[in-house]
Amino acid sequence: MSGPAPAGTIAFPDFLKVDIRVGRVVEATPFPEARKPAIRLVIDFGEAIGRRKSSAQITKHYRPEDLVGRLVMAVVNFPPRQIGPMMSEVLTLGVPDEEGEVVLLVPDKEVPVGGRLY
Repeated sequence: MSGPAPAGTIAFPDFLKVDIRVGRVVEATPFPEARKPAIRLVIDFGEAIGRRKSSAQITKHYRPEDLVGRLVMAVVNFPPRQIGPMMSEVLTLGVPDEEGEVVLLVPDKEVPVGGRLY
């Protein structure tokens, strides 16, 4: 699976508007109320941003108990979005595997939470 066609060209200042940060999962629980199978996450982004909630459709490759303590990448400056009974405050990032299931984007080394992608 090679994915969709590339998006159109954007200016670098447009990229800088998207605030992507590293956070550590501090809570992960099943989210049966979501329309598609999902896990409810609470992610710590450090002192400046704090803890934020997210709903992630990652049940194919991840179990809630295996996510606590892991680093993840997320967009932290989208407006909150209602997902079932919870308000999702960040977009946890992933890419599709060969079957279209989500694989999380994660740093390959231990880094401080709150670090911004550049």
